[in-house]
Amino acid sequence: EQAWNQGDIDAFMEHYWKSEDLQFIGSRGPTYGWQTTLENYKKNYPDRDAMGKLRFDILNMNRRDKKVISVLGKFTLERKNDQPSGYFLLIWQKIKGKWVIVADHTS
Repeated sequence: EQAWNQGDIDAFMEHYWKSEDLQFIGSRGPTYGWQTTLENYKKNYPDRDAMGKLRFDILNMNRRDKKVISVLGKFTLERKNDQPSGYFLLIWQKIKGKWVIVADHTS
């Protein structure tokens, strides 16, 4: 939330796995790769007005094993002319000692 609300998509993406195997599933279907995800965020949210103010509400967290956690939540974007919201399921995995998002399904 903090990086997004500061208009810093690059910092927001630091929590994602920097791999071509990163999965992102949105309204247009699945895409793959950290760089592709970054480029899509920048294309769809080109400025602070488009980014709005982001709020996450965590609904459920489940530890799948020692190195995998799933997080179910709701997002809300407060913008001048609208307030889009939806749900997400993130799969976090501990890779090389760091927790990163390896899959993001947001709708």
